[in-house]
Amino acid sequence: MELEYPLMLLSLPLPWIIYRYAPAFRTSDEAIKVPFFRRIIELSGERLTTGGQVLTPMWWQKLCLVFVWFMLVIAACKPVILGEPQTFTKAGRDLMVVVDLSGSMETSDFKLPGSNEPISRLEALKNVLIEFSGKREGDRLGLILFGDRAYLQAPFTADHKTWLSLVQETQVGMAGQSTHIGDALGLAMKVIAKDSTAFEENGDESNQVEKVIILLTDGNDTDSQVPPIEAASLARDVNVRIHTIAIGDPETVGESAMNVEELEKIARLSGGESFQAMSYQELQAIYLTLNELEPSEYASFSYQPKISAHHVPICLGLGVYLFAYIVNFMSRVSSGREKLGK
Repeated sequence: MELEYPLMLLSLPLPWIIYRYAPAFRTSDEAIKVPFFRRIIELSGERLTTGGQVLTPMWWQKLCLVFVWFMLVIAACKPVILGEPQTFTKAGRDLMVVVDLSGSMETSDFKLPGSNEPISRLEALKNVLIEFSGKREGDRLGLILFGDRAYLQAPFTADHKTWLSLVQETQVGMAGQSTHIGDALGLAMKVIAKDSTAFEENGDESNQVEKVIILLTDGNDTDSQVPPIEAASLARDVNVRIHTIAIGDPETVGESAMNVEELEKIARLSGGESFQAMSYQELQAIYLTLNELEPSEYASFSYQPKISAHHVPICLGLGVYLFAYIVNFMSRVSSGREKLGK
């Protein structure tokens, strides 16, 4: 608990100052006027003064008055109760991870460190993305899957746990068998543009953060409606970097061949970097490099919600005041009855 206006405590001695230095309150009562008042005083032996009857409160009445005044001053200070601290994080970057789910991603040519059991390229990617997301505190992550078509699996979100669960659910072929890289990049740009427009409409331009696309594929583009180079040019125009990762053997020929030169051009045109990963260790190193190229910069702030508690001292003071009033009233009634009995 804390006081919003602690300077109000300076008013605590005010009643004592008034009592000590202010003139006494005087009342006038009607009386019988006689011309020989001074003669009566002389005969009675009394001394003429200007005073009157002074009502002195009992000790418990003084205590009640002091308590009531103290409660009123505390209420004027506006006491507030501090709630549980809440932390809010302002994202530093939005990372859209674009993953190829064509049939070639099922190729088992990767091995985990310390294991001789080969795993598919997709499984290797899933393991690396778990480590990658753990180092992106404060960033929002998105996920686009593509094959014959591109699908938005997860819009930008700060909930990394949910994002990872969606990554784990991905399966080879669930988006088709071909590789439409251009369409996937086009969808990523559409999501980014929509997200930026939403912030502008809400008047929250201060939350505009850097947008980055990470494209991972093991094939070449097959008849996308949006040419990959055109998508890269659009990304450059809106300051979106595209990092490309070619996974698997670049010497592969046939339908599974990779167009490494095109991936390099996409990255270079948008201001990003191009990488090649032929093993799990290389894929791991690439994502470590991406963490350095795109450091997780974010701002966080915390605050404690304040709940006003000024009504508590008011209620306590009012309760004590009513108690003192009732006790005083009952004592007067009792005293009056005793006088009538006599």
